[in-house]
Amino acid sequence: MSYDLVVIGGGPGGYVAAIRAGQLGKKVACVEMDRAGGTCLNWGCIPTKALLKNAHLYHQLKHDAATFGLSFDNLSYDWSKVVGRSRNVSGKLAGGIEFLFKKNKVDYIKGYGSVAGEGKVEVKKEDGSTEILDTNKIILATGAKSRELPGLPVNGISVISSKEAMVLEKQPHSMVIIGGGAIGVEFAYIYNAFGTKVTLIEMMPNLLPVEDDEVGDAITKIYKKAGVNCLTNTKVVSTRDNGSSVTITIENDQGTQEVIADTCLVAIGVSPVLPGGEQPKLTDRGWIEINERYETSISGVYAIGDIAGPPWLAHTASFEAVQCVDGMFVEGHNVKRVDQFPGCTYCYPEVASVGKTERALKEEGIDYKVGKFPYQALGKAQASGETEGFVKLLFGKEHGEVLGAHIIGENATDLISEMGLALSLEATIDDIHATIHAHPTLAEGIHEATLDADGHAIHF
Repeated sequence: MSYDLVVIGGGPGGYVAAIRAGQLGKKVACVEMDRAGGTCLNWGCIPTKALLKNAHLYHQLKHDAATFGLSFDNLSYDWSKVVGRSRNVSGKLAGGIEFLFKKNKVDYIKGYGSVAGEGKVEVKKEDGSTEILDTNKIILATGAKSRELPGLPVNGISVISSKEAMVLEKQPHSMVIIGGGAIGVEFAYIYNAFGTKVTLIEMMPNLLPVEDDEVGDAITKIYKKAGVNCLTNTKVVSTRDNGSSVTITIENDQGTQEVIADTCLVAIGVSPVLPGGEQPKLTDRGWIEINERYETSISGVYAIGDIAGPPWLAHTASFEAVQCVDGMFVEGHNVKRVDQFPGCTYCYPEVASVGKTERALKEEGIDYKVGKFPYQALGKAQASGETEGFVKLLFGKEHGEVLGAHIIGENATDLISEMGLALSLEATIDDIHATIHAHPTLAEGIHEATLDADGHAIHF
């Protein structure tokens, strides 16, 4: 079988690349060793959001029912059904990707893909057979996997990665999470909401250390108030897997101590999943090196998404997929690389950001002004009972251009898109001032924060 393009990997980079090429009338195959959708759809973004929704609903019913005039007896949950719902959601969406392959005439081939030479992809199938695909171009979209902590290998019971954390048959009584980034913070919320005693270890001063300092400080305080034992500014000195528990020795300004828990979730980042066969040149961190058109050191072989290095986000992989394919097949297309992108953490309250942090602006010596508005002053937030958080916007001091946006609060991950568009269009304070925001909405917080930057906020 001869193709215009063979994509190795069926995640949000790979399947989008394959579908886009199919839309352009090209003969395309997508090789995936698991199910369509990759880690994001099957073992990441989507199932964790289903678990988070379950956790937040349970938390609200348990702690806030009286606020809404509700009362009931014997509130309980079925852990297997909580997990089962998340798996069902992923299954439905994976089936949707397979339908889109058929709609766009993409051949979906299950197996392990390898670059077998110029214009050739070898596919090893589950039954042991091998197939060679001839192709003009190849895209590598094999993604990344959870990085293990040296000396503490994942066993699926006492030591787990994010994948196992989604499908544990038995909810642990206690859990220690190493890493306070997005993955660690999301799972801390899920398990804490259902009653697991959670200890969250982060070596930086706040949780979500890549976010603006005020946001990181706010989410850390909120988690502590919710009962999560947040050990920030804390270093892991040693680890021990006891079989039915783990012992983590830590060091901070309180000295050295041991944390013992039933289960340890390691959430310290990701490592590349390299395809088989001929390997392109790698960066010093082990990711595939690419040029401005996403091409690797092997002619005709391209790489997109997580395998090509940070940012390790599904939406950036999809963006790169379209840019890469259009660069191949659309004459005169100006290939773009990821510049501005939203970062989202789907805990409660949600956290989202785009552009520069205040910390970065100070380091770069850029003059700026800040507009800030609390959720407590929003009518929609009060009506919804979701008043934690704030909107923080950063503008250039001289021209008023948008430099960064940071939101912590209900629906932050949806609200951030407006500010992403503002950055793309090089919008200014005046542009947002002149845009009417519907009332009552949470988006009014963006308008009010913009007004606040000039000292004109109406409702605060």
